[in-house]
Amino acid sequence: MHESRARRLSLESAIDPGKQNEPAIPDPPPIHPSFIQVAKPYILEQTIQDCIAAMGVNPLREEALRLQGVTWIDNVRRVLHLPIRTFNTAVVYYHKFRLSHPDIEYNYMDAAAAALFTACKIEDTLKKSREIVCGAYNLKRSPAEQMSPDEQIFEVHSRGIIGLERLMLEASGFDFRTRHPQKPLIKLARHYGLTQQSEISRVAYRISQDLYRTFAPIKQTTSTMAFACLELAGRLLNQRSEAVESGVDYEQWRTSREEVMETLFDLLELYTHQRGATTVGPHFPPDRFLTVRIPLNQEAEAQSLPRYTHWAERKDTSTKTINGFKLSSKDAMPEKGGVHPLTPVAANDDRPNPGERGRDGAVRFMIDPECADAEKSKVMQYFKVEMEEYEVEDER
Repeated sequence: MHESRARRLSLESAIDPGKQNEPAIPDPPPIHPSFIQVAKPYILEQTIQDCIAAMGVNPLREEALRLQGVTWIDNVRRVLHLPIRTFNTAVVYYHKFRLSHPDIEYNYMDAAAAALFTACKIEDTLKKSREIVCGAYNLKRSPAEQMSPDEQIFEVHSRGIIGLERLMLEASGFDFRTRHPQKPLIKLARHYGLTQQSEISRVAYRISQDLYRTFAPIKQTTSTMAFACLELAGRLLNQRSEAVESGVDYEQWRTSREEVMETLFDLLELYTHQRGATTVGPHFPPDRFLTVRIPLNQEAEAQSLPRYTHWAERKDTSTKTINGFKLSSKDAMPEKGGVHPLTPVAANDDRPNPGERGRDGAVRFMIDPECADAEKSKVMQYFKVEMEEYEVEDER
């Protein structure tokens, strides 16, 4: 088509030499299938590790910033008298944002403030960005030095939070579905004959808040988290319940022993390594968590339970042991600089360039993965490159 058009232009120029000075009409740009990002309500551990490795983030620095950000959100939401559901949603948005953006692109306090600001809108506990910034400022001031949200000093920071709000929504895939483990936790406690004022119920409720300092809220269902919190509270207080630990009700609550054990180990690692940064940790001696973990390690080894559920095996056969679990070395530490698993993909398997999202193609967000797959298969038909091979016999 391009050759015939060029030939036609050359003939017209030969007939009319005046047309040689006219600018040529540029060809229309090729049509690009838009990138589709499907909302992911759950992100498994393997994907989380791949995200961290793809961004080149130091795991120790990642853990430190994660704990600092969650602590910041918890402190500010208490000052603003926000409910626990707003805290849960804010931390989930904070986790998802940090899995999509390396920590060199933002300050963790700005990201935490933007996550809390977004969660206030989603949970209908509205707070202005100025109020959030002011609440964080007043945390470090005496009552005589505290300021009101109308002060001009908060203007720049409040605008920065509003700017980060869009990135928060994009990182979550514009998925406004929220889940909170406290409600099923209370139901489970009643089911097993525990009152809200019992010691196990109170400790389990506080454990459910510490759970958000890990990645468990974006990996597990609310029933899985509720079972793990209730079982760990009983083990820490030495008031174990056979009905809770046996798992006879797992099927009814759509969970499994593997998922509950993964959540338990996530909590125990948090209390073992970051005991001072938690709510429940300082109330128990350090060796108590090690004592609780030993029988769980034995159970996992006896029943061959994996450390992380739904883990896809990779080609590397070399293994290493981490906290009593054998993991492939390639699985445990993914290679740096790989393809980010949360990057949106077009119908022709094209991906946007890092740092240029939205420049080389529109990004559309979908909730239903089946709808996205159907559209992708339909659009892919127009981008197939079909080639035919012919065999020509040489008669010489």
